[in-house]
Amino acid sequence: MKAWPAAVGAGALALWAALAAVILDMPAPAIDLAAAVQARLADSGVGHPVTAVLLNFRGYDTLLEVAVLLLAQVNMLGAGTVRRAPPLPAPSMLALAARATTPLTLMMAGYLLWAGADAPGGAFQAGAVLAAGLVLLYLAGIMPAWDAPGVPMRSGSACGFLVFLAVAALATPGGALLQYPASLAGALIVLVESALALSIGLGLAGLFLWLPRERGGQA
Repeated sequence: MKAWPAAVGAGALALWAALAAVILDMPAPAIDLAAAVQARLADSGVGHPVTAVLLNFRGYDTLLEVAVLLLAQVNMLGAGTVRRAPPLPAPSMLALAARATTPLTLMMAGYLLWAGADAPGGAFQAGAVLAAGLVLLYLAGIMPAWDAPGVPMRSGSACGFLVFLAVAALATPGGALLQYPASLAGALIVLVESALALSIGLGLAGLFLWLPRERGGQA
């Protein structure tokens, strides 16, 4: 049995070396994607190339990523009933820090969401910051673990995917999915990103906060 860790480590190292060799041996790309994105950036409705790719030019990828996150939540909740766990006991300094930073966390999430159209940021970053703030409140003993989600929580977790899907199906010309009208592209991307930020925040936090169960009165 002691040989297994060494064998696994050797296998992982060999796999890493093989992947590194393949990547280093890859030919130069035939298409300059950065130049192609910059050339069409004005048609995307946003001013940042990453946001343009994620929410416009390659919107299918982002839509499926959100679907995977939602499916992970559904599978986790389907694995068993999650019961309420009491808040974790925490030092007063941690609770004080959590209360003091909560408004800043919300402001940062809002800023990242809004700035994502023209600068680094966006729905995924804003959702991650929001989720981190919720988890910190739990770890500080201010907020209990979540019960199995009711209608408001389910709606919030699913709204990003549903809004994205609705925009893809209803707001695109000529029957082509995720090809926004040029005059509405910016507004539609802001709408999608706002819904995604809420869903990603609740989803990432939920993967942590729905897990604690009662075990003799402790989380």
